[in-house]
Amino acid sequence: MLPLVLLAGCNTLPNSGPVEAQILDAATKPATNPLGFKIVQVDPQVVNVLATDMLPLMSAMDTGMSDPSEGGRIGPGDLLSISVFEIGSTLFSGGGGGPAATGSTAPTGMGASTSSSVTTENLPTMQVGSDGTISVPYVGRLHAAGRTPDQLARAIQSGLAGKSQNPQVLVRITTDIANAVIVSGDIKKPGREPLTLAHERLLDMVAIAGGPTYAPEDTVVQLTRAGETQHIPLKTLEEQPDQNIALRPDDRIQVLYQPRSFTVFGATSKVSETSFNAPTLSLAEALARIGGPLDDRADPNAVFLFRFENPEIATRLGLPVRPGVAAAPVVYQLDMMNPTSYFLAQQFEMKNKDLVYIANAKTNGLYKFINLISLIASPAITAAYLAKN
Repeated sequence: MLPLVLLAGCNTLPNSGPVEAQILDAATKPATNPLGFKIVQVDPQVVNVLATDMLPLMSAMDTGMSDPSEGGRIGPGDLLSISVFEIGSTLFSGGGGGPAATGSTAPTGMGASTSSSVTTENLPTMQVGSDGTISVPYVGRLHAAGRTPDQLARAIQSGLAGKSQNPQVLVRITTDIANAVIVSGDIKKPGREPLTLAHERLLDMVAIAGGPTYAPEDTVVQLTRAGETQHIPLKTLEEQPDQNIALRPDDRIQVLYQPRSFTVFGATSKVSETSFNAPTLSLAEALARIGGPLDDRADPNAVFLFRFENPEIATRLGLPVRPGVAAAPVVYQLDMMNPTSYFLAQQFEMKNKDLVYIANAKTNGLYKFINLISLIASPAITAAYLAKN
């Protein structure tokens, strides 16, 4: 009768979570496992499969794009500075020849300066229209969008031929709207940044915008291009030059602060949320940060890691995946009584929002019950002893 009472007492005592047998049993019963999670024992094959789980490569966004060397072209909205250099009889200053010689005057706001026999005329700043054209005096409307400044200068020069004596034209983009990217998010100087013939890359633009506001370890760079969005940790971008792709006009760069952490439950010193504070973190390092399993409470055979896994990885692990789900629930189990597990824990990489649970030992309830009986009986025993003496 006494053992039954003791057993009943053990089962009614509070506990910090299930023991190993309860977790394994719950995985096999639909009533207690509505998510359909599966238990996976961590072994070398599992670690190898998980090592292949990588974020989509940023370099994949370069597929089918135009050559970066084609940058620097004029586009709608750009502001252009146009200078015309003339020799002898000038068209714009009214110094003789062409329309100016018949009484025409230079357009308002065009001031001319003469040095020796060369006259320089700076036309008013022109904005490329939404149709990609500009209107140049004595030339008419020209298509500017898609041309380089040199190509547009030659087109204007050709249009002035026969109207001005040996004109030379210089075109500069003073405000580049078309060849620019937008940088936003947790960056020190967000805004529109022009692309130059230096062919800026992702890291270049992050630096031009002042760098991230927070630590690179927890900073993610997100690139949106032609309706496709991809992201990569800033630290990975720095360590893998092939992912530091050249930027294109209209790219949208967002720098995001995304601190990574994991949570801990069960037979540990305390339930906690712990930050990574490092580019990568292994399961061994995570367990060390929380102090590992408690010697007097934990079951070292039953260290569990709960994770919503990539369906592709779950399939490669041989697990059934429900159709249409974005993530498959998986529980990884590590036996810390096996020396091999310590090597595997060093290779098992943690992910953001992982949950580590260290199960209680089966005898933990019995220890609690004995301690409780001791606390209850001790005053009575002490009183009896004092009364006897």
